[in-house]
Amino acid sequence: MSDTIAYNCDCMEFMAKCGDKSFDLAIVDPPYNLKPTSVRGAGKLRNRLLNVSDMSWDSAPPPHEYFEELFRVSKNQVIWGGNYFSLPPCRCFVCWDKMQPWENFSQCEFAWTSFDKPAKVFRHTSRIKGKWHPTAKPVELYSYLLRVLGKEGDRILDTHLGSGSSRIAAYKMGFDFVGTEINGDYFQRQEESFKKECLVEQDLFG
Repeated sequence: MSDTIAYNCDCMEFMAKCGDKSFDLAIVDPPYNLKPTSVRGAGKLRNRLLNVSDMSWDSAPPPHEYFEELFRVSKNQVIWGGNYFSLPPCRCFVCWDKMQPWENFSQCEFAWTSFDKPAKVFRHTSRIKGKWHPTAKPVELYSYLLRVLGKEGDRILDTHLGSGSSRIAAYKMGFDFVGTEINGDYFQRQEESFKKECLVEQDLFG
């Protein structure tokens, strides 16, 4: 049984308490410093039902010290939005093809990784039923990353837990996992999602 833990706290405060290389793999999705319109589309699609109008938005990017701490506490990293940050050259970048039919929406997202492997492409729709977080990513995306970049026994870190998709994927795949989320509302909602997706399923079939 995997050990998955989530904390409602500042990731910088949490990492400050961690030893060097405490985690085998960090998979993180920090803010990119984009405007809310960047994830909600524009033009005729802007106000349609596929856009969620009540999502709060925090676009402040992490400071340089965040990346220093992330590299200190983890052996390898996958950083979504890596093209927005000052990071070393990357061979094994990951492209998430969102299978997006509308050209005025982003067609893909880029993740920087620390691995010396061939680049990866994952094709999966970005549409998530019941989406409540502005930058929620599908569980299937995190399952893919853990499958191709993780290895059995890895301890996983997510400093920006958000909707909790990474936590659900790690739990279902048997990885030990720690996630932090500073936003109290997001934290509580991901707790509910995790219990619904994982713990209820465990009660029924375990």
